[in-house]
Amino acid sequence: MRTLLPRIAALLVLAAVSAGAFWWYSHRPTVEGPLTLYGTVDLRQASLSFNGSERIAEVLAEEGQTVLQGQVLARLSQSRLLPQLAQSKATVTAQQAALDRLKNGSRPEEIAQAQANLEAAKADAANASAHYQRFKSLLPIAAVSKQDVDEARAQADVAVAKVAVQQNALSLAQIGPRAEDIAQAEAQLQASEAAMALLQQQVDDTELKAPFEAVIRSRLMEPGEMATPSSPVFSVARLGTKWVRAYVPEPRLSEVREGLPARITIDSDPARPLDGWIGFISPLAEFTPKTVQTEDLRTSLVYEVRVFVTDPDNRLRLGMPATVRLLPAASRP
Repeated sequence: MRTLLPRIAALLVLAAVSAGAFWWYSHRPTVEGPLTLYGTVDLRQASLSFNGSERIAEVLAEEGQTVLQGQVLARLSQSRLLPQLAQSKATVTAQQAALDRLKNGSRPEEIAQAQANLEAAKADAANASAHYQRFKSLLPIAAVSKQDVDEARAQADVAVAKVAVQQNALSLAQIGPRAEDIAQAEAQLQASEAAMALLQQQVDDTELKAPFEAVIRSRLMEPGEMATPSSPVFSVARLGTKWVRAYVPEPRLSEVREGLPARITIDSDPARPLDGWIGFISPLAEFTPKTVQTEDLRTSLVYEVRVFVTDPDNRLRLGMPATVRLLPAASRP
């Protein structure tokens, strides 16, 4: 019995030490290293469609092709628009000529012609008046009838009226067109020019152009298909602005802030890290998405962050896995 007591005491001491060690280990202060995030490369994307509805004539870009801003990617048929545009241009030309004619006024030759017509009318009036006076003098001796005198008087009155008409014509030729006529012609020309501009825009819209430098992700329509504004022809990813979409666990959210520098590495080239910085932190928490890559895969509350990347050699591709290691603020490139 005496030999068992020391053994029991030793076992009790060993148990107490073990319990204390376990408590210390489970409650020891932990020092976590720099925050490391795992995510995927993302780019700004856009769906490109035509502004009008027409059958596609040509598709000029292939999937994976890099296109420049303003490059023509596809064309619609122009067979109906081009004749309408030509007719509209002819109308504008005719109305421009009519407006110029009004603004320029009468030519010297037209004024001279109006002057000559006036002189001829005056001569006719003088002749008709003399003829009437002769008939009138012969009426008392019954050499002519009263009807002949009346006819001569009517002819003289008509000749005088023609003089007035030609006088007014000469005045109008000298004065030129009315301001109201010029304003009307200008308004008609502007309306025709607006219609021509609309047709020209419709013709321009038959060409689908790249709005920015991009990579063709998907070619969604082919020649012969009917395009509409609601039917994308291409899906493109914009070059230039790239970021890594990652998620920060809620307990470590205080370690990130906008502008914090970072190093980004990719599995295909881990020896050459890229510089980046945090540009966006979501204000709303969410549950860990199924596709997110984290060191622990348990479901927890996380916040989305976007780490913008400087990629001068264009090594990053859309959807590529990437590792982000945050740096102290002074390390920002």
